[in-house]
Amino acid sequence: MHRLSSLSRPLHSFMPSPPPRWWPPALARRVFPPREPPNPTARRVPRFPLGFRNMASTTEVEGDDSGKPDMRLLINSSVTQNMNNMETRSTTGEPMACYAEVIDDKRDTWGKTVGYEEETVDNEDEEYGNCDTLMVRYPLDRVRPLAVIPKSRHRDGSIYKCTHSWKKECLIADRSETIFEPMMFTEPSNCFIFNGTCMRHGPTHMLQIVSIKLAKIHVDGGPIALYGYIALRDNLDPLLNYVVKFSRDDPITLEQGSLINLAGPKRGINYLGDIFIEYDMRIKTVGPEKHDPQLIDGVSILGNMGVRNRSVFTNRIHGNCGAVDITFSSLENAIEATVEVAISEVQSSFNLSLGCFTSGLNEEIRLFDGVIGETRSLKRSVVAVVIDSWIHLKFKVGTERSSSTERDCFFNAGNHGSSARKIKTDFALISVKVIWSPLPDGF
Repeated sequence: MHRLSSLSRPLHSFMPSPPPRWWPPALARRVFPPREPPNPTARRVPRFPLGFRNMASTTEVEGDDSGKPDMRLLINSSVTQNMNNMETRSTTGEPMACYAEVIDDKRDTWGKTVGYEEETVDNEDEEYGNCDTLMVRYPLDRVRPLAVIPKSRHRDGSIYKCTHSWKKECLIADRSETIFEPMMFTEPSNCFIFNGTCMRHGPTHMLQIVSIKLAKIHVDGGPIALYGYIALRDNLDPLLNYVVKFSRDDPITLEQGSLINLAGPKRGINYLGDIFIEYDMRIKTVGPEKHDPQLIDGVSILGNMGVRNRSVFTNRIHGNCGAVDITFSSLENAIEATVEVAISEVQSSFNLSLGCFTSGLNEEIRLFDGVIGETRSLKRSVVAVVIDSWIHLKFKVGTERSSSTERDCFFNAGNHGSSARKIKTDFALISVKVIWSPLPDGF
């Protein structure tokens, strides 16, 4: 797989590629002539030192102590470097992160790491302290921490300084949104059909954001006004694919334990390689912006080594004033499902909740939760779904004075095209459309 390093080069997704692994061998030989084998001495390497890459941790098994969180900081050392060719799992088969050993109870401070040759950036009036302090302040609750890459903070400008290769590769200085749109191959004109299936536009390995939660806050006064963003950068496109985005002028009010409404992703998330998670979230105060407390700030890497298919895992991002939990799902052989919902014939104001279950997983993805008072369309949602599996949409409609009524829709995922349903309720007519499309990396 090629990696996109500059937008001045043609996008690798549109280059000729070998037949997918799931093609029948005889068909692959007829369509694609044999090619010379690759250089046996060449090997693919991670995009960043292993010490800062998190191999996702799946949901724990009740009663299994092997999945208890480790209190040690993810650092780059000879211990982790020697584990490049090892696949470490717990007794339940769950992937585990590689941790460095602690000697004489000495650990690196946040922002200074063994084997990372560069000066430590001063954090001015903000100081993270060492990882031990963060762990004591924020009990992990069996949730593994997501390591923050040194020199990746927005507040002190360190993310824009220096010339690390990962910053060039991810085009960190370019704040543009991803150039790819959803539904790019919903109705392609160059399909190759074999036994009723399009063999040219196939599924790929995708990541699904299940939920983002304000896990911890350490400020007085109850609910907080939160603003900022969380975005992903994947192999398909190094630019920002926002999943959370709120301006300071329009923050979201949350309490500890509340889910954060998802603003994205704009298009499906490619999980064929490491994913960079970039975040800068702050707590709005009555004073000037420069005095707003920082919730989380930096960049982390989510690796896909050892991640089980159709698994769900949660990682925690720690910050000065709290922590955020991000729950993901790894889905192989998946395509992109774009969910569009239109509300019409509104009889009276009502509450609407829309949840989504994908690919047989039990975890609900919250797509909408609010009040409907007039004809409107909901925000378009993009969900990853395994090919030939189901996407389940659960609608709850009602008023505060009455119990909610649940209505369900099921859609079977295909390579292309769309599926539609209509739901008639006492409050309004709900029109649902799900549009199927593989990602460009899927062919």
